[in-house]
Amino acid sequence: MTVTLLYIEDDHEIGSVVSADLSERGYSVRWLRSGEGATEEAAPCQLAILDVMLPGLDGFTVGQRLKRAYPKLPILMLSARTSIDDKLQGLEFADDYLTKPFHPDELAARIEVLLRRNGASVQDSLALKHLVVYEGDNRVINAQTQEEVMLTGKQFQIFSYLLRHLGQIMTKEQIYEAVWGETYLEGDKTLMVHIRYLREKLELDPGHPEIIETVRGIGYRVRA
Repeated sequence: MTVTLLYIEDDHEIGSVVSADLSERGYSVRWLRSGEGATEEAAPCQLAILDVMLPGLDGFTVGQRLKRAYPKLPILMLSARTSIDDKLQGLEFADDYLTKPFHPDELAARIEVLLRRNGASVQDSLALKHLVVYEGDNRVINAQTQEEVMLTGKQFQIFSYLLRHLGQIMTKEQIYEAVWGETYLEGDKTLMVHIRYLREKLELDPGHPEIIETVRGIGYRVRA
């Protein structure tokens, strides 16, 4: 699995060098020139690299927002500032702090350390449209609002079952029997009702669902 990094740096020269180096090391890099849209872009990422001096929102503010939205996302702060106060402010939410200028090998080494330290929990997350699903924690986060989507136990079981078969069409019988542990009876509307309520919580437009797709006459699927 390719590790995806969110990299926020407004300096084009530095950003180009760092982004190219990390890409050569096998990472998938999402490079932003400002903190605008960082929360949405971070959804599929396993680590964030964040410069302090940014246009508009400063790196401290962006980093705090990222940590609130994704508590398990490791954040590495970059800054030309060397004062202890700046470092302490950054380390209130960040997992590491690297002072500019730095050698690419040092940055890569620190990234590896953070990924190893946090890898297990971060790998449990799945980005899906505007949602981030933490299946191990039974949590779904709306990346646009940074709020948790509150699902009932049965709703999460249905969603989780579809996610475990991502991209596959699952029949109503398969879903019902896996979740309820009982034989499905033709015409039973229980699953359909649960899917409707689930869409009202998960979809941006429940009337035109983009996450849970109905395959007419067969069942449902969640597209990858």
